[in-house]
Amino acid sequence: MTGTSPSVQRPDPIHRIESLSAAHNAPMCVKSNAKISVAVSIMLLHDFSQLPVMDNHHTVKGMISWQSIGARLALGQQRDYVYECMEPVEQISKIEVSKGTPLFEAIGIIAEQGYVLVRDREANNVISGIVTATDLSNQFALLAEPFLLAGEIEGHLRNLIHRKFTLEELRASSARQDISGFADMTLGEYQRLLEKPEHWARLDLNIDRKEFVEHLCGVRKIRNRIMHFNPEGFSEEDLQLLRDIARFFGNLVKMGAM
Repeated sequence: MTGTSPSVQRPDPIHRIESLSAAHNAPMCVKSNAKISVAVSIMLLHDFSQLPVMDNHHTVKGMISWQSIGARLALGQQRDYVYECMEPVEQISKIEVSKGTPLFEAIGIIAEQGYVLVRDREANNVISGIVTATDLSNQFALLAEPFLLAGEIEGHLRNLIHRKFTLEELRASSARQDISGFADMTLGEYQRLLEKPEHWARLDLNIDRKEFVEHLCGVRKIRNRIMHFNPEGFSEEDLQLLRDIARFFGNLVKMGAM
């Protein structure tokens, strides 16, 4: 067995909180002795639900939010300064994570509190960011989009060739005898099937075969990377190709061509 070099760093297969850009954007904050009007103005101007209360980049004294302000107003308590309305630091320790925390470990906190504070212990222990439920939703949308689009495209392909080919033709095209239907075929097998001009002609589509197959080949390569959990993610070009092909099939459906 060939040994591996200890100097080669293996990619981390775990999605961590630091993979989100929000974890690296120093959070906007407010000082504890600031007027409540300052905190309210910042939250309104930036559409924030909460603000860290920090007198320096290392120490979080608390969090001020619409909820903490509203709760005191509801009780008839008139407050003028941030420290009078903030949630105390004792509770903040429950919503603080290090930047290396696995993303899934932070989900529960974000779901309950709406955010987590991220501390960078390798950079003077500063608070490096605040990750909100919105940031989390955007990240999961980014992770899920390639998978969902590839699945949508495969579904359209099955519908496109449905009843156009016999089971024997499918098996002959793939060189596999264990195919029992369209759902058993891979994207590569769909590609090989439609590469043949005589097969393409059966679809009765006034679309260039070579152009279509070339795009399908690109989808196949992306699909393979999805199923192998590519740690480098996907480029905007990859995503745009998937979006284009999914939209193409959607248009065929709207026009009654499928």
